[in-house]
Amino acid sequence: MIPRELLNKYNQSLPRYTSYPPANYFTGDFNDQDYRNLLVTSNDGRLQNISLYIHIPYCHKICFYCGCNSIKFPRSGSVERYINAVKEEIRIVRSYLDPSRKVSQLHYGGGTPNAIPVEFIEDLNQLIFQEFTFIDDPEIAIECHPAHLDKEYMDRLVKAGFNRFSLGIQDLNEKVLKTANREPSKMPLGELTSYLRSLDPKIHVNFDFIYGLPHQTSESFSETIKQALPYSPDRIVTFSYAHVPWMKKHQMALERAGLPDAESKLSIFEAAYKLLKENGYSDIGMDHYAKGDDELIQALRNNELHRNFQGYCTKRTTGQVYAFGVSSISQLHHSYIQNTKDTGAYIDSIEKGVLPVEKGYRLNTNEMVIREVINHLMCNRVLNWSEIADEFTLTVDEIKEIVGYDPAKLESLADDQLVEITDEIIHITDTGRFFIRNIAVAFDPALAVPTDKRFSKSI
Repeated sequence: MIPRELLNKYNQSLPRYTSYPPANYFTGDFNDQDYRNLLVTSNDGRLQNISLYIHIPYCHKICFYCGCNSIKFPRSGSVERYINAVKEEIRIVRSYLDPSRKVSQLHYGGGTPNAIPVEFIEDLNQLIFQEFTFIDDPEIAIECHPAHLDKEYMDRLVKAGFNRFSLGIQDLNEKVLKTANREPSKMPLGELTSYLRSLDPKIHVNFDFIYGLPHQTSESFSETIKQALPYSPDRIVTFSYAHVPWMKKHQMALERAGLPDAESKLSIFEAAYKLLKENGYSDIGMDHYAKGDDELIQALRNNELHRNFQGYCTKRTTGQVYAFGVSSISQLHHSYIQNTKDTGAYIDSIEKGVLPVEKGYRLNTNEMVIREVINHLMCNRVLNWSEIADEFTLTVDEIKEIVGYDPAKLESLADDQLVEITDEIIHITDTGRFFIRNIAVAFDPALAVPTDKRFSKSI
C-alpha cells in the first residue's frame, strides 16, 4: 500500500509536532512568578475556552514501552498527599483565570489514572466542577487500564461526570503483553464495553493499541483488531511505538526482546489500516480512527481539526490547556509551561505555595505562525496560505517568509506525489498523509540547520 522506496527514503528521525516548538526545545529559565504572569496574560489569548489536563503518574507496574512520566504505586498516604497537591494547584491557577471563561475539555492521563482509589478522582472532579463552569456537552475523558476496572469503579467514574473512556488495551496477544510487562483486561473486553455504555447512552468508548512491539506481526495485530471490531468502539487509536531508550531506559527490555524492523512495522500498520477502513472507520490524523458521525470526522471535513498533547480534538472542544500534576505541560496561547518531573519535589513545592515550574517556552509571533501552519498540515492535510494570513492579519508573502517557504524544498515531495502545490493551497495527498511529519519539517525553519535534538523515527 505504501511504496517501499518511499519508506526507505523518508524513514527519518523527526519531531512528532504535538507542540511547536517540540518539548525538547523548552528551557529552564522559568519560575513560579513567570507562570503566574503568563496565566494572567493567557486570558487575552485567541482561544478563550479552557482545556484541563490532570496527570496521575502512578502505575502498579511500568510497561516497557512507556514513554510517559510514570512511577510505581507508592504507599496510599503518598497518593493522598499528591492528590491534595493537585487540588491546591488547581485552586492557585484558577485564581488567575477570567471567571467568565468556560471549560470545554477535561482529560485525565498518566501513568494510569484508574490505578488510584476512585474516591481521589471523585474529589478532584468535585473541586473542578465547583471552581469552573463548562460549555454545553463538554468532553470529560479519562485514560483507563482495563486490568484495573471493575463495575463499581466504572459506576463511580460515570457518576463523577466522565463521558469518554479511553481503554489502554495495547494488544490482545498474551505473548506481546507479557513481553511488554502489560496486564490484560480484568473483564472480557466485550462485557467491559457494553457495561460502560449501559450506564449512560452518551458515553463514548475508545480503544487504544500500540504497534511496533516485540512478537507483533501483521497477522497477530490484525487478529487483535478483528477481536476488537465486534465491540464497535467509537474511536480506535493505533499508536506507533516510539523507541527512545536514551530517555526511557526501561525500553531497552523491548530492544533485547527484538523490535520489528521498519518494514515489518509498516506491514503491521498497513494491515490494521486496511481492516479499519473496510469496517467503516475513517482515519484521523496520524494514528486515530473514528466512525459514523463522530465529531472528529466532521471537524476533518470542515478543516477544523486540532490537536494538543492529549491527542486530536475539535475546535469546539479546543482551548488553551492548563495542566496539573507532576510533569504536566500547559499549552497556552503564547507559551508552554512544564511542571517538575519529580513527584516529591512537586508535592513539596505546592505545599509551600509555589507553582512547581521546571521549564517552559515563550513563543514569539513568528513561532505562533509556524505552529499554526504545521498544525493545519498535521490535522487537516491542507494549507491555505490566505486563511493563515487572515488569522494573523499578515500578507501571504509575510507568512511564507516566516516559515522559510521555498518551493524547491517541496520538489521531492511533489515528485513523489506526497503533496499537490498551487499558489494558494498545499494539499497533502492520500499517500502523503503517511509521511506527514516529513512534510511538516519543510515548514519548520528551526530544522533547516543542524540540531543536537533527538527524535523518534517517522515510521
